[in-house]
Amino acid sequence: MTRFLLRRLVNYTVLVTLAASLAYLLAAASLDPRANFDDRAQRPPERVIDAQLTELNLNDKTPLLERYTTWASGVLHGDLGRTWEGDAVGAEMGRRIWVSLRLLLIGTVLGCVLGVLIGAYGAVRQYRLGDRLSTLGSFVILAVPVFVLAVLLQIGGQWINDATGIRIFEWMGEAEPGGGLGSRLQHLVLPTLTIVLAQVAVYSRYQRSMMLDVLSADFVRTALAKGLRRRTALRRHALRTALIPVTTYFAYNFGLLLLGATFTEKIFGWHGMGEWLIDSISRGDVNVVAAFDCFAAGLVLLAGLLSDVAQGVLDPRIRVAA
Repeated sequence: MTRFLLRRLVNYTVLVTLAASLAYLLAAASLDPRANFDDRAQRPPERVIDAQLTELNLNDKTPLLERYTTWASGVLHGDLGRTWEGDAVGAEMGRRIWVSLRLLLIGTVLGCVLGVLIGAYGAVRQYRLGDRLSTLGSFVILAVPVFVLAVLLQIGGQWINDATGIRIFEWMGEAEPGGGLGSRLQHLVLPTLTIVLAQVAVYSRYQRSMMLDVLSADFVRTALAKGLRRRTALRRHALRTALIPVTTYFAYNFGLLLLGATFTEKIFGWHGMGEWLIDSISRGDVNVVAAFDCFAAGLVLLAGLLSDVAQGVLDPRIRVAA
């Protein structure tokens, strides 16, 4: 298993390197940081603009390959470059990562667990009331865009606050100025619930489909024929087998969640990675866009390794083959 994971780690590292390089090249070739000077009342002289862009490694007059070499050399030494304002990209990203992960980790893990449980329950109780209600709820949530779902939750939170006369929910920003843990929790509930509902809708449908395929398999019927209790057979054999493809889906969906959380962060006023990406694209901040892609690729790498470990635990054949 260790050799298997090491091989996968090497493969993922190569893929992350290629993805990050391609992301930088595309961003550097398509974004136009020089346009930031066009809106100024008094546009600086061209030589001043060139000097400032060259200092930040953003000058479009510098050959693309030379800019990429400078950027890649800095990344190898732990330097992700400078933002448009001249700040270190690494320092700013380090602050924003924890903002986004605090929102994403709780929402994603909770949404995945609830989605798997609801999907498995729906498959076992196929076409009964619980299955039909979960199916209806999932399709309704999937049909609603994330930003609409977030606004609806804000409206619901305001209604509850007005009905109870207590500020139970807060949703603008990460916390009140000078607020402690209680304030952070108040501001965390609604944006986390937005991500949880979206993830539950997806995973419940996926898990239900996988579980239905497994329930009709020969090994499940054999386990029941040998006298194993139905609940035990479903938990040890059916659910365990049906979880294997879900772990793979979770791994490669987690990196995309960083982009999906952009709307959630914007609506709820969280200054995380998603908001930073949108603002950086509008400013043509190539170094920030490239750093974001490196981080997203790293998340996929980490999630992929965790998926491999989970599959090895769920399916002993993988450990034997490794």
